[in-house]
Order: sequence, then C-alpha cells, then structure tokens
Amino acid sequence: MATETTPLLAKRPEDASRWDFALLMTGIWSLVFIGSVDATIVATLISTIGSSLKSMQLSSWIGTAYLLSLCAFTPLYGRLANILGRRPSMLFAATLFGVGTALCGLARNMWELLICRALAGMGGSGMTVVGSVIMSDSVPLKSRGLYQGFGNLLFGLGGAIGAPLGGWLGDTIGWRAAFLCQSPVLAFGLLLLFLKIREPELVLAAANTGIWFKLKRIDYAGSASLIATILTFLLGMHFKSTMGDDWSHPRVWASLMASAVSLCVFLLVEFKVAAEPVMPLTMLKRRTPGFVALNNFLIAVLTFSTLYNVPLYFTAARLRTSADAGAHLIPNSVFVAIGSLLAGWYMRKTGRYWTFQAVASLCIIAANLILVSWNPRTSEWVLYLTLAPSGFGFAAVLTTTLLALIASVPRDDIPLATGISYLFRTTGQVLGVSLSATLTQALLARNLRARIPDENTVSKILDSTAYIHTLPEELQLKAMESWALALRTVFYCQIGLAVGIFLSCLPIEEYSLPDTVKGEPAKHTAGRVEGDAEEGREEER
Repeated sequence: MATETTPLLAKRPEDASRWDFALLMTGIWSLVFIGSVDATIVATLISTIGSSLKSMQLSSWIGTAYLLSLCAFTPLYGRLANILGRRPSMLFAATLFGVGTALCGLARNMWELLICRALAGMGGSGMTVVGSVIMSDSVPLKSRGLYQGFGNLLFGLGGAIGAPLGGWLGDTIGWRAAFLCQSPVLAFGLLLLFLKIREPELVLAAANTGIWFKLKRIDYAGSASLIATILTFLLGMHFKSTMGDDWSHPRVWASLMASAVSLCVFLLVEFKVAAEPVMPLTMLKRRTPGFVALNNFLIAVLTFSTLYNVPLYFTAARLRTSADAGAHLIPNSVFVAIGSLLAGWYMRKTGRYWTFQAVASLCIIAANLILVSWNPRTSEWVLYLTLAPSGFGFAAVLTTTLLALIASVPRDDIPLATGISYLFRTTGQVLGVSLSATLTQALLARNLRARIPDENTVSKILDSTAYIHTLPEELQLKAMESWALALRTVFYCQIGLAVGIFLSCLPIEEYSLPDTVKGEPAKHTAGRVEGDAEEGREEER
C-alpha cells in the first residue's frame, strides 16, 4: 500500500540513469505523437489527395488500407519482440512506417499511394505494440498506468494538431508535405530508442544465437494464416458496409469464405504445428487474459461506433455543420485524457484497479443511456456533456485492463499478451465502424421508404447527407426523422455493448502491482487461489 511518502512517479529502473530513462520515454512518446498526427493529418486530406491523383472513387481506401494493415500485423510484433529483441523489432516497425509514409509523399498515382499506406500500417502496428512492451520493461507496474496517461495526452495532442496542420499544408505547400514532414520527428524518436533501449534477460540470454536460428523460430505459417484471416474478414465487412454490396455479392461472400478457411488453417497450425505460436491461444483460455481480450474488443466496437454515429446525428438528424458536430466530441477527448491519468494515479496511489475499472465501466453505461434519450428538445449542454462519461470510462477501463493483463502473465509473456490486447482493440475499431454503418444504412433505408415513396429521392438521401439540405421542408423533416430513428436503434445496441463491457470487467482478477521493474511474481490480492498466475508459471516452466 502506498503512503504519503510514496513518490507519485515511478522510480527509474535500477540499472538506468534518470537521463537515460527520460530519453527512452521521449523516444517512445515521439512515436506515439507522430502516429496520432499521421491519423488525423491524412483524414483531413483524403478528398484533396483523391482529387489531385484523379482517383476520387478510391480515396476512401487511403484510410482503409492503413487500418486493415495495422490490424492484420498487430499480433505479430509481440512474438518478434521476444525472438529478435525490442530494439530490432522497434527499428524494423518504425522503418516500415517511415519508409511507407515518405513514399506516400512521392506516390505518382493512387495505387502506389495505397500500397505505401499499407506498408506504413505494417510498421505502425509494431510501433504501438513494441512501444508498450518497452514501457512495461522500463516502468514498475504500479506506475505503468500513469505513464500510459502521459502517452495518451501526447496522443490527443497529436490528433488535435494533425487536422488543422493537414488542412493548412493542403492549402499551401501541398498534400505531399503532410507525409514528408513526419520524417524528422520519426527519425528523432528512432535515434533515441536505438541508443537507449535495454533488452530484458530473456532476449540477452539468446543474444549469442545466430540470426538464422532466430528467424527459424518465427511462426511463418501461423503469421500468414492469421494475417489472411483478419484481412479477408475485414475486406468482406468493408465491401458490405462502406461499398454497399449485398451479402450475396461475390466479393463479400468470397472474402468471408476465404477468412473462414484461413481461420481453420490458423487454428490447425497454432494447436498442432507451431513450436512458438504467434498467438498463444492457451493464454486466452485463462480467466483474466480471456476476459481482458473480450472487454477490449467490446469497448473498441462501442467507442468507434459512437465516434462514427454521433457526428451523423448532428449532420443528418439535426442538419448542423460538420464543425458543430466535431465540437460536440471535444468533451469526450478531454475526458479521455482525464480518465487515463486519473486511473494511473489511482493505481499508483493504491496499488489496486478492480473497483476503479468497474465504476468506470458504469460511466460508459450511463453515457449511452443518456445518448438514446436525445431528441429535438434536448438541452444543448446535455448534448455537449453526454459523451464525457463515456470518454472517461473508455480511457480508464483500457488503462486498468492492460495492467491487469500484464500482471496476470509471466514477465516473458508480456509482449505476447500486449499483442493480443491490441489485436482485439484494432479489430473492434474496424468492426465498430463497419457493423454500425451496415446497421444504420439498413434501418435508414427502411425508414425512408416507409415515409418517402420516391425511390430516386431515397437513393440520393442514402448516398449523401448534404442532399437533405436541398429538399423541401416536408421531405427534410421526414429524412431527419428517419435518420434519428435509425441512429437511436444503433444507440440502443450500444447500451447492450456497454453492459457487456461492465460484465466482462467483473471476472478480471486483481493482482498486486509491483513497485519495481523486476518485482515479485504477481499475486491475487483477494487471497491465493490456483488461477492465472500459477498456471502461467507452470506454462513458463
């Protein structure tokens, strides 16, 4: 238990100077910052890039190519961090991201740009996972959440800077500068990490083995089949939701069938063939890792469904501007930072997390209960503050569950557990957007056809919210009402997800959080039971 004399920030690792530690954190946070800037700076320029390359019909794939690649390659880096080491894995990931991003700025056509964005996504996933692993190596678990909060602040700052910076560059120097200008910050962070990363004993013990021996340890078959499974599934969902294809369309069902076949191959390889599986599925059968994975998946689905559909409520159901819709998301962003920092402070102060994450998950339920009550008479201050509890709960739950996951596995398995956590998060992000978009469009089409007999008008409303502004007042009201009803149904579904998030928090066990980097094995704080920690140490032996 911490006392008033316990320092708020973690002690530095026993074998690292304060200056080395500061430079290491600066390197990690530099990559976090530039990754966040990249996401929003590119989102701002999608239409500009599409027009410049005369491929507007493919412009939506600029974001999709990156996100699909990011999601597919996320779980691979956990195993690479153990086999090749933290430094080589981070350098490999950041180099892929940097080269891919720089080549985007030199692309001559849209297809070259999409390939380079996919290449950048392969590296972006590794920067996130390996950066989190390095932080776990360097920061005591008791203070890990606090440093995570600082990283989230920089992530939010990068997102806030990226959007206006992208717009300014697009209007002045040109969109290519938005990609090329990221290189100096990336190079700075890479240099610091190259100089300051300290490999753990697991990696040092294998330092004398040859590179070919290390490369042979990689589960190539499992990696390839896992990438194929995720990629084909997400492609099928993208064709269904974003492209508007029917379930019977060949590219939808063919993608989903290919995903099912790849999944069977992946399970066969992981259970029967691979000596060092890229995703240790046995870890998910244990109580805490399994429920953390489920929780992270559900919270990602809910959060990205919210971030996608709430702006639509203002632009389509209220006919407000995009700027006004974006302004209503500001409290959510502010409370994301507050929730992460407060969760980190609470764990540092008390050494506990279970109660805090349970209360935080109730905040998510409360926010979604208010969300479904929105109507034309709802006060403006309610519209602004509704998402504040959701942002707080989102950040707090993700921060505490990550530490619960890390505390429940042996130290050597932390990279694998981290990769699994981020895989479920990124998959949830993609599905949160695609599934909610599919449901919204289906409900909207039904509502419109019940109110507007002209199929041509219905099709134009489905294609663009801007078309609603051109309609006569009577048809405008019917279109707005149809949008509002469709979104309310989606918000009701989000309540179910919020309840699932709360219920999946409850079985997560509370483990002790060591106050040193090389702490004692985690113990269950509510009495010793034969559970996750013991099973993990048996597997380790």
